[in-house]
Amino acid sequence: MADALVVLSLVLVAGSATAAVLTRDPVRQCLVLSLLGLGLAVLFTVLQAPDVALSQVAVGAALTPLLILLTARKVRRRGRDRAE
Repeated sequence: MADALVVLSLVLVAGSATAAVLTRDPVRQCLVLSLLGLGLAVLFTVLQAPDVALSQVAVGAALTPLLILLTARKVRRRGRDRAE
């Protein structure tokens, strides 16, 4: 049973990492990156590393995508201001 959970988690991580690479829109990339962080947190939990999983949820699934979204928003706004 535990092996099946590890394999399922690895498939989720590999699929979301591939989707993050293939996605071109930065906003969608952030959402897929957040899904990748959650998948890694699940994998760490299955591998009995709950402290690493909590750190991954905080940083990989929440903070990093949020910072990227805020940066993309500021870059787009600055581009619009210069175009006018």
